Amino acid sequence: MRTAALNTAMEKRRLRVGQPITPEQFEDLPDEQLARLVPRAYREFFPGKDFCADGCFYLHDGTAWSFFKAGFLDE
Repeated sequence: MRTAALNTAMEKRRLRVGQPITPEQFEDLPDEQLARLVPRAYREFFPGKDFCADGCFYLHDGTAWSFFKAGFLDE
């Protein structure tokens, strides 16, 4: 019963820029909502979910942004 309550709380949690998400949330969210989780300075580089291998995408300088970490992979 506690797990169900935690899942409901997680579903109701408002996703914000710089907040990590789970692989399940990544699969469930549409591209528009995923783009809102990326800091504004990097949104133009988000290619869409279909081109994000393992929940991350690459910027023009070769760094990778991860939705699961809510930051750069090399930080």
